[in-house]
Amino acid sequence: MTVSTRATSHIAGDPALLTPRQRELIALAAELGSSRFAGRAAQHDREATFPVENIRDLRESGLLALCVPEGRGGLGADFMTFMLVAAEIGRHCGATALSFNMHVCATLWAGPVAEALGLSPAEQRDQEAHRGIHYERIVRHGKVYSQPFSEGGAASAGKAPWGTLAKKVEGGYIVTGRKLFATLAGVADYYGVLCTLDVPSASQCDALFLAVPADSPGVTVSGDWDPLGMRATVSRNLEMKEVFVRDSARLLPEGRYFEATQRCPYMFATLSAPYMGIAQAAYDFTVQYLRAELPGMPPVPRRMYPTKQLAVAQMRIALEQARALFMQTARDARPDPDADARLRLLAGHHTIMESANAICTLAIRTCGGASMLKSLPLERMYRDSRCGSLMLPWTAELCLDQLGRDCLYDPGEGDENIESL
Repeated sequence: MTVSTRATSHIAGDPALLTPRQRELIALAAELGSSRFAGRAAQHDREATFPVENIRDLRESGLLALCVPEGRGGLGADFMTFMLVAAEIGRHCGATALSFNMHVCATLWAGPVAEALGLSPAEQRDQEAHRGIHYERIVRHGKVYSQPFSEGGAASAGKAPWGTLAKKVEGGYIVTGRKLFATLAGVADYYGVLCTLDVPSASQCDALFLAVPADSPGVTVSGDWDPLGMRATVSRNLEMKEVFVRDSARLLPEGRYFEATQRCPYMFATLSAPYMGIAQAAYDFTVQYLRAELPGMPPVPRRMYPTKQLAVAQMRIALEQARALFMQTARDARPDPDADARLRLLAGHHTIMESANAICTLAIRTCGGASMLKSLPLERMYRDSRCGSLMLPWTAELCLDQLGRDCLYDPGEGDENIESL
């Protein structure tokens, strides 16, 4: 069997462009992924069970507090570092990376996103107190947050107010509603629920982001979870019937979530990180397979065939195109991007999600029938990668729709402005 002397590709491409701290955290994720997560992935995928052991490892390593400020006991990582760490985890277990993304994003919404909104002094005091509670739960008690927001309608695509309602009462809110595809359902300690303040003529501007304790009376998880891919996320239905949550449950000040989505759209692109990792993993697998370097496989190299070489070249091109846009997204993330930056963001997100599945598809065709065996990870990567294009609020279709519209129309412009020739 041939033994390669080449180093495995770094998830960032050239690690020399990263800071020592970024390289350190990515290496930590790589070690956990290769030594623990990858070996557990097949069983959890087959059984559609959540890898609670992976959460334990993330907790013990400190990565659950990746984006909690150092002054609050966390690792203090920025957006770009988070994206790279999540992608590296996705290289070994896509479902774990997607669940990790949901958790860490709660700290980003409560932290840097909130800071970008120009809060009033009163809002700032409340936000500082509230996020301190959330940070402490994560750092000191290892609690896990999730972000169940899909409701199966226009709200999930950002086109209408949430159907889940929060009625203001003394000391907090009464929440009633239902969420679909709730990642970490039955596993998370707190559900970051998006809902609408129950007021007359409520609009999207009345959105609330509340961390609902999983053990609250009235919270139930229901339904089966037997999907094509991302089976280990265990994204079942979440129902809330007159659930009381305290004011301190707010992850963002009341009425500020919709503004945050408009001013910080990069938060929705975080979903691309696990799929970037899957794309890298599919390429890695194919190279190892064709070089006869997979442990336990017969030492039969297949790299000498021109069709295989051409396919790997195509995969590498697609991988580097996706990586370039992924790194651009991670690097450029900032509040209030201009119109052209928003177009690049949508184009990048769409490219990464679609490229992941395209690379996995080509990998299966290139490696042949053996790659479809459940004993090998490629067929799971293929199924997981197909889910990326379906993830709200930026599905592949919605990205194309928004991108095409924004390329051709200025804000507020309609076809009535086109003069007859």
